[in-house]
Order: sequence, then C-alpha cells, then structure tokens
Amino acid sequence: MGDHIGRPRTVVITGASSGVGLAAARAFAEAGDRLVLAARSRPALDAVAAQCRAAGAPVRVVTADVTRPETLDEVAAAAVAEFGGVDVWVHTAAVMVYGRFEDVPAGIFDRVVHTDLLGAAAVARVALARFRAQRGGVLILAGSLLGSIVAPYMSAYVASKWGLKGLVRSLRQETRDAPGIHVCLVAPGAVNTPIYRNAANFAGRVGRPPPPVDPPEKVARAILRCARRPRAMLTVGAADLVTRVAFTALPGLYDLLVGPLMRAGGLSREPVAPTPGNVLAPLPASTHTVHGSWGRQRLPRPAGAVAALGAVALTGALTGALTGAVVRRLGGRGRRR
Repeated sequence: MGDHIGRPRTVVITGASSGVGLAAARAFAEAGDRLVLAARSRPALDAVAAQCRAAGAPVRVVTADVTRPETLDEVAAAAVAEFGGVDVWVHTAAVMVYGRFEDVPAGIFDRVVHTDLLGAAAVARVALARFRAQRGGVLILAGSLLGSIVAPYMSAYVASKWGLKGLVRSLRQETRDAPGIHVCLVAPGAVNTPIYRNAANFAGRVGRPPPPVDPPEKVARAILRCARRPRAMLTVGAADLVTRVAFTALPGLYDLLVGPLMRAGGLSREPVAPTPGNVLAPLPASTHTVHGSWGRQRLPRPAGAVAALGAVALTGALTGALTGAVVRRLGGRGRRR
C-alpha cells in the first residue's frame, strides 16, 4: 500500500489471530506493509505471521491482552523499535457472550465489556499517545451493526459496541486540533468468523450470524480503504441500512420482530452446554481461523426464509409509515391553504 510518498506503512493489528483481524493482516501484507501483530495466543499469532511473511511482509509478533494495558505499551514499543513508529493501528479484538442478561454470570458479562469497550479505550490511549508524538496516524476501531441497533441475548456485546461508537465520536472531537490524526470506525453487520462458535454461551444454542452474511475479507477491504482515505464511519453489510432505519423509525415493530428473528436466524439448532468460551482465556490455536462455519450456503432455509420475511415486513412497514407521514404532511399543508 504505502502512503502518498510511496513508503510502506507500519500497521499494528490488535486481535490479529482470527476472523477480521487475520483477514486484515493478510490484506495489509499483500499490499506491501510492515506489520506488528498482537493477540493473546502466541501459537495463533505465529501461524498468522508465517502467512504474512509468505506474502513478503516484514512482521513482528507481540503477545498482548487488551485487558492488560501494559501489554499494549509493549506493542507500541515493539513497533517503534522495529520500524520507527506506527502509521496505522487497527483494533479488531473482541469477545462475545450469548444468553439472557439474567442468565449470564456477572464475571463473564463484565469481562466482555472490559475487553470490547475498555480494551478498545486502552488501545486508543496508547495509539493516540504515539500519534501525538509523531504528529499523525490512523486509528481504525472495529465496531458493529450492534452499535446502532439492539438484539436480545447479546446484551454485553451490544452495550460494548454502543459505548465504542460514542467513544469514537468523542475521540474525533478531541483530535480536531491534530489534523494528521484520524479516528475511524468500521462497523460490519453479520460476518462469517469464528467469534460466534468461540463465544461464551448461556443460551443453550450455539450462536450464528443472521443472514445476509459477509466474508471477513470484505470487512478487511473496508479497513484498507479507511487506512488509505480515513472516514469517520464505514459500514459493511447489505441489509444494514434498512435495519438501522427500521430500528430508528419503527421501534415498536422492530422490537416485535427482533426476538423471533434472533431465535430463528441468530441462534442455531445446535445445543451447547454453558461455557465461558474464549472470554476469559484464548482457546486452542485450531479455533483461530479467518472463517467460521456460517457461510450463506450453511444457513438453514427456514431461518433464511424467516429473516427474509422479516426484512420484507420491516421494509414494507417502513415504506408505508413514511408514505403515510408524507401524505398527512401534504394534506395538512393543503388545509392550511
């Protein structure tokens, strides 16, 4: 990739061991950048590093946990020592828990929020300090559609992503005095990564991304675009706009449909015993892959049909509501005349 003067950039990726982070690492490597890869699992990081080196990228690996801020200082120090600074910092690390709020142990709920929100804040604190020192840099934080809407059985993740969206907005306001610093949010919808199967679970059924499901490579391409041309927020997902508008404009209908849709399209039929998943500690390296098992072709037809009907219902109701509002507005103007 390189910047406007043609030199390769130094890209730090926290959460590089699987899913979108791994896909982004590959994409930056293929674009010719230098990489500092960080995550909790050293074996998984070493496997990712080997793939990136095979693409020709210089790579430094640092084991780090975003719930331990001192390890993030080590990541930044490694980037400075190895490559002289940080041009782009991409943060994708996240964990998830499924279950009704009352059924999720407090320790698991708190760790999800700590990782997904406070961990992102810890990354931002270290990255912005480095960018201030070098008078420039791009921070890209991975958000979610669930930072703009709400779904049941995912309260800790939803709370974290809503908080992250607000944090990014504040950081953008506070860095207006530094035109060389950019803070960006890339917010995908459903993505086929291992996070759903690796999640903590107290819902009794394995979670899955509701359709339509995008590949992680699509999100990685959006991250690369943000690194080249920073934007405040970049959404990824075919149905995201309709869902956001329905959530805002028709909250009653949305809340009526989202529960059945979540049970049909967001939870699989596969049973699972209560488990902390990877919330408290990383799982074996074999679970650290780019893709999950939830591609479009893997979604059961009944779930897909229910989700499609729900989208049609939301869109139809939204269109009817907006049309009615316009008619009433025009009718009122005619009477005033």
